[in-house]
Amino acid sequence: MDYEARLAISFYKTISVLNEDHEVYLVRHQNTQKIYVKKILTIYNKQVYEYLKEHPIAGTPRIIELCEEDDHLILIEEFINGTTLQEMIDQHICSVSDIRNYLIDLCSILHKLHSHVPPLIHRDIKPSNIILTEEDHVILLDFNAAKYSSASKEADTMLIGTKGYAAPEQYGFGSSTPQTDIYAVGILCKELCASVTPACHSFDAIIDKCTQMNPADRYASVLDLKSALESSDSPGLTAKADVKSFRSFLPPGFRTGKISHMFLAIIGYALSLWLIFAEAPSGYSLPHLIIRRTTLFLMLFSVIGTTFNYLGIQRFFPLCQSRKWPLRLFGILLADIALYTLFAIIGGLFEYLVFS
Repeated sequence: MDYEARLAISFYKTISVLNEDHEVYLVRHQNTQKIYVKKILTIYNKQVYEYLKEHPIAGTPRIIELCEEDDHLILIEEFINGTTLQEMIDQHICSVSDIRNYLIDLCSILHKLHSHVPPLIHRDIKPSNIILTEEDHVILLDFNAAKYSSASKEADTMLIGTKGYAAPEQYGFGSSTPQTDIYAVGILCKELCASVTPACHSFDAIIDKCTQMNPADRYASVLDLKSALESSDSPGLTAKADVKSFRSFLPPGFRTGKISHMFLAIIGYALSLWLIFAEAPSGYSLPHLIIRRTTLFLMLFSVIGTTFNYLGIQRFFPLCQSRKWPLRLFGILLADIALYTLFAIIGGLFEYLVFS
């Protein structure tokens, strides 16, 4: 037993249960107060997690601590706040351009895994294991079923993965290879397309090639699959993606494109600008007045930006990522106060240095 690793894990205090059946918990480090996820695994490959801990891969949660004792592995990993693809499928909110962009990002993550020597195969790609952050970044979770591809071509002896997404070789018809993950991406693409109304058939040829029974008939690599997805682009898809990217930079209230949201936002911004420019103190020079009003502008709009998570700013404040809404609201309030005070201090210091 690794007593040093066990001591490190003891600093993480459980604050809520995320999945009792699978022993997944939300924990907080007692010294740093940062929030993480704790997992107790009974099926795992320790070498995989040790590699991911020492060589973090962008697009996967960072492994913070791990400790093996008896027949299980205790894991502390980065907490990722976002929405799973399964939730998006259930709510039918994916567009065709979303599907394409998410799968391209997923292929980029898988390429990093498959580029390892020997290739690292995830073996459990499914909608619930893929999270989209508030910035629309794809994160691949859960490496419980992951293993290194074996050069011996020895068949998998048991199913480790999820029925419906697992490739035929995971049922004992061959060994797991990069094509195993490609098969699962094809099933994922099929399910995403079925959630679109009306059902999308833009990727039928890609799905068909990904899900061939014989691994040799699938794409030779995820880079080939990624290239196929990129070449499936059309002016309509590009336009939708560009609009979505542009909208992320619009101020709160205008990102959804809903008339009601924009109407309320216009009223709110008009009121804020009136508060900034309505007062005209006598005896102030123009430069002095500009600094005063700029400071007030930054103070007010920093609160708006933080409250409505403009460009994902809440990710820098741990409490804002809490799954408990009272704690999350409290975190947002603290973040608002912190930024409001910060800009007030900066404006005051700048005014003092310039005019003193």
